[in-house]
Amino acid sequence: MSVPQLNDEHRGEEILAVFDTAFGELLAADPAAFRVKFRKMAASAFAFYRGTACLFYHDLDTEKRGGPYLDDRTSRVWIHGDLHAENFGTYMDSEGRLIFNVNDFDEAYVGPFTWDLKRLAASVALIGYAKALSDEQITELVQVYAGAYRERIHALATGAKSDEVPPFTLDTAQGPLLDALRDARSLTRFGLLESMTGIRDFERRFAPGGGSIELDAATRYKVLAAFDGYLETLPESSLARPDSYRVKDVVGRRGIGIGSAGLPSYNILLEGATDALENDVVIYIKQAQTPAVSRHITDPVIRDYFQHEGHRTVISQRALQAHADPWLGWTELDGSGQLVAEVSPYAVDLDWGDIDDPEEIAQVVADLGRATATMHSAADDTSGESLVPFSTERAIDAAIAADEDGFAGLLVDFAHSYGARARADHQIFVDLFRNGRIPGL
Repeated sequence: MSVPQLNDEHRGEEILAVFDTAFGELLAADPAAFRVKFRKMAASAFAFYRGTACLFYHDLDTEKRGGPYLDDRTSRVWIHGDLHAENFGTYMDSEGRLIFNVNDFDEAYVGPFTWDLKRLAASVALIGYAKALSDEQITELVQVYAGAYRERIHALATGAKSDEVPPFTLDTAQGPLLDALRDARSLTRFGLLESMTGIRDFERRFAPGGGSIELDAATRYKVLAAFDGYLETLPESSLARPDSYRVKDVVGRRGIGIGSAGLPSYNILLEGATDALENDVVIYIKQAQTPAVSRHITDPVIRDYFQHEGHRTVISQRALQAHADPWLGWTELDGSGQLVAEVSPYAVDLDWGDIDDPEEIAQVVADLGRATATMHSAADDTSGESLVPFSTERAIDAAIAADEDGFAGLLVDFAHSYGARARADHQIFVDLFRNGRIPGL
């Protein structure tokens, strides 16, 4: 990718225009949440990159008309949409296994598979730069990622058995991935409940404070009505014990993270699998957002496939993530699509803070390449959805095979050029923010 050479003033105006399109309404509704979001983004170039998928796809916009490795099939596969090196972590799947894989599917959509790979490659360049790795070392890391992705896609496309390409579990993971899984295993549902709730009158309730907002009667009624609608979206396998859907308490929350600023959300406390108080379940209802990539995919068949953004998020996650959270569902509230899922006690994100040795970084990056390939291959004609009615791994494998030698080079060139662009954009953004140039703040 050739990054446009704009001076700082012109690029600043471009960034502000993209932000207005992506964040304008939410920022106007909750400026305080965006001040928190933007301060987090100001902390580093990587934090800025995490929070600006909208800018990334704006810059990639010209590629929607074609590009290397893209054809009618590989241009419309299910993609994560915000695939960077920190969007990986642990979860407990529907079969009770702790899995390390891609997480956070809020931006998932259907589009070119190379967009996921480029976003991840640029994030590797940013992490490598922050750890003072040389350009040559960063090149090697991106080559490792590309090679691992290519090898796994080919194995899946040529009919490798599932036990030959197992998921990352306590039995198969190594290094920092295994550390994350072990950390997740040490966590408990009781510990999560202790941090969010207390016992009052012999029943568990949400504790005041900590970001919780008490709801008035009208809002509580609307949230419970939305909860009833959500239950209809769960697969029958999730409806094992009717009592486990008894609502004990409801509170409001307001997102202030990098990805959720200004989005209203609610936590609901449910009866657990037994009458005991230590296995109650917390789920959240969160207003789903318009994915950044969708503004650059114009196919009406894709757009019209989804009822609303909550439905889109859930269908995408179920397609991309084998054995997804059994509490995963959608609903509507105040006319907006909502995502519903469990507040998991077993979620641990990959922590890059202590991953400094180049060989260890390379091992992790290779595993992320394998995880990306597994994700892309899951979301196809076997996923139960008709939107992508073909074998994605075979389509991607054939596209890469047509120019095997150029695949890694494409990602390496993009990683270096867009990494440099993101570092420059970060400085421009910081100056805009600290000098009061962002409208509405």
